[in-house]
Amino acid sequence: MTSRERVLAVLNHQEPDRIPIHDSPWGSTINRWRKEGFPEDIDIGDYFNFEFCWFGADTSPRFPTRILERNEKYVLTTTPFGGKTKNWTDYSTTPEIIDRPIKTKDQWNEIKKRLKPDFTRVDWASGLARFHEKQSEGKFICFSGGFGYDILQNYMNSEHLLVTMIENPELIKDMVMTIAELTIVMAELMLKNGFKFDGAWMWNDMGYRNGLLFSPDLYYKTHYQADKMAYSYFHSRGMKTFLHSCGNVKELIPVMIETGLDCLQPLEVKAGMDVVELKEKFGSQITFMGGIDVRLMEKGDKEKIEEEIKKKIMVAKKGGGYIYHSDHSIPKDVSFETYKYVMETVKKYGAYEKKEEPVREKAVIETKSEEKKEEKKEEKKKFSFKMPRIPTFKKVKK
Repeated sequence: MTSRERVLAVLNHQEPDRIPIHDSPWGSTINRWRKEGFPEDIDIGDYFNFEFCWFGADTSPRFPTRILERNEKYVLTTTPFGGKTKNWTDYSTTPEIIDRPIKTKDQWNEIKKRLKPDFTRVDWASGLARFHEKQSEGKFICFSGGFGYDILQNYMNSEHLLVTMIENPELIKDMVMTIAELTIVMAELMLKNGFKFDGAWMWNDMGYRNGLLFSPDLYYKTHYQADKMAYSYFHSRGMKTFLHSCGNVKELIPVMIETGLDCLQPLEVKAGMDVVELKEKFGSQITFMGGIDVRLMEKGDKEKIEEEIKKKIMVAKKGGGYIYHSDHSIPKDVSFETYKYVMETVKKYGAYEKKEEPVREKAVIETKSEEKKEEKKEEKKKFSFKMPRIPTFKKVKK
């Protein structure tokens, strides 16, 4: 099976040849692995046969970026959002945001003027070339983007953002909707000019170790309309929807299903996200991706790693609806030898028993049927904003 067929099968709650496999090693992790035997001239996704490939557009205000300070420990830069960030020189952590550009509503109104769609937000030359390469390899290809709380932290200090959600939810909703609308228009522009997407991968961290960063009520007031609108649009284009949301977001899963989410990732174990529990409660309504404790990989105890993978995958894979991923990403404390063992073990317990009727044909048939139904509904879809006319590349007459 190709990656595309394998992922579509589990998203349709069918059992393919094995569970799809993908992961997210840090750049510093790959640098370590190259010293431990990982080949220099090969991409990490190609080496481990990862299933997904992403393409997106720049939906920032596109302020100029420059390096303000660099030393042997860290680098301080301006951001395309108009703020400042600090990161370690090996980029092994999430950047620390030093300053944000929005303190008042007027400042948002000025930045909002910069959030307009145009062709220059997409890397057409290298992007389309890479798209055709990955499409020929049978990868599951996603449009990627984000427009919720997580993105807004680039614009506003986290404490200020949370307080504003309570005191002025309409302002936050306007910010979320504006970026969501830009995201949709850019996806449409890419689709009309050469790209084809199997899914839409959005990111929006809404949880922390002990629960949600804000209440479900505030989610409804600030995020619900944008998520519902975006997922409806993506479905109208025959695309499955994915959400990367860190922390403990269990309380929001029923609402996520209601908005039209097809797959939730990464299911952080240390935050209380148990894929076995989630599969039992919601497995018939949504697909889960992740939930394998990376802390065990850091310790390198193969017996405990196998126990973790076997215990969770054997339950989560039943009837489809599960994709392997670590419970966030692979840090540089994980050795190359340990990670190769992880991949071997995932494939061992992630394999499905062979069936008389090929799942491949069933997955493709169901996908085509769904796409035809969505095409018929496409013209009837109405969104909460007017979609601008999307231009297409014109052929030059010789």
